[in-house]
Amino acid sequence: MTFEAKTRRRRQSLGAIFVVPAILAMLSGIGLISALLGDGMWDGLSWLALSVPIVVVIWFALLRRRRGSRND
Repeated sequence: MTFEAKTRRRRQSLGAIFVVPAILAMLSGIGLISALLGDGMWDGLSWLALSVPIVVVIWFALLRRRRGSRND
């Protein structure tokens, strides 16, 4: 595969690049705000909203590690 073919395949639009980080930021914001609003249901919503970005980061770190071990 040539260099041009590799760079052409990796190009993504700004929307495609930033949609997932924007969703994770929005979930984090919702989690932080819901933690300030009250107890009970708000705590559950906060835990749920704040745990999703952590799970996503761990998921992709493990996926990257798995792909890295295949390429070696």
